[in-house]
Amino acid sequence: VQLVESGGGSVQAGGSLRLSCAASGFTNNLNYFAWFRQAPGKEREAVAVIDIGGDIGGDITYYADSVKGRFTVPRDNAKKTSYLQMNTLKPEDTAMYYCAASTARYGGSWPWYHRPLYNYWGQGTQVTVS
Repeated sequence: VQLVESGGGSVQAGGSLRLSCAASGFTNNLNYFAWFRQAPGKEREAVAVIDIGGDIGGDITYYADSVKGRFTVPRDNAKKTSYLQMNTLKPEDTAMYYCAASTARYGGSWPWYHRPLYNYWGQGTQVTVS
């Protein structure tokens, strides 16, 4: 599985950006798409995840507290693409954003923010908010 991010760029505070993560290869077993970010001098942190492999209707999503109400993770199943819609951007959102995916399946309250749980990663796309 290969993941390729796009859509990064520079934007003023209060603006919006939409990042894309296109998956290719053997994607049938993917269960989660996630977004992480890493600012200079800081550790990579989880932003959001979408559960795409569940049996129940509708996708389950989780968000970091810092982006709740501002970011969403829509997806296009037909195109095997995940998105990170970022609204009301703040300077502290400036970071390299990474897409990640997992073929594992977790139940209950799982640590979706834990990097080792994801076995595929993209190369990242830079977002700068001024």
